Amino acid sequence: MTEQPSQRHPTEINLHAKSRLLTIVFDDGASFDLPCEYLRVFSRAAEVRTLNRPVTGKETVNILAIEPQGQYAVRILFDDGHDTGIYSWDTLYRLGQEKARNWSDYLAKLEQIGYRRAEPEQGEKRIRLLYFAWLAHKLRKESEELTVPAEVGDIASLIRWLGSRKRGAAVLFEAGRVRVTINKQFSEPFTKLHDGDEVGIVPTSPTPPATPDLI
Repeated sequence: MTEQPSQRHPTEINLHAKSRLLTIVFDDGASFDLPCEYLRVFSRAAEVRTLNRPVTGKETVNILAIEPQGQYAVRILFDDGHDTGIYSWDTLYRLGQEKARNWSDYLAKLEQIGYRRAEPEQGEKRIRLLYFAWLAHKLRKESEELTVPAEVGDIASLIRWLGSRKRGAAVLFEAGRVRVTINKQFSEPFTKLHDGDEVGIVPTSPTPPATPDLI
């Protein structure tokens, strides 16, 4: 059977393994962040599609490799051994477009069978923070170890939380003012935090902001 040409084609495919997230940008400008768990439970492999109950227990599944399949698809190899899922460009596009609805339906099915998802990395996390350049001067410290609350689960929420900890500090952590590394690797706002991470916060400009209210 001849494969039908894909209507959409990706221009970027990036795996963020630490966050268990696959980012895909298509030629029409659409961009989707697809969790590995989502891709796994919605695999197009026959053994998944023919199940009479939803796939469970994949909360922490990750992607090991992504293999091209001609010009129309990729095969995704997951770390739980599942390696037969072929995802065409059109399938990935639909999964991105319909993610909210698909995920809501999936959670409803889990509830029907009495399965409760175990959200990974819940609870407090102990991390080490490194401050650089004028940020270290403004905060009067080059490093510190902190226990962050459970609701601080990624870089975006960490930056918001740091800006709220000290009066007048929010301006130091405004969008675009700093870039963040985790364990010496540059991160994205959605990069997940884990217990024991070393987080470096580096100003993007040599000129510090005015902080008249900083205490």
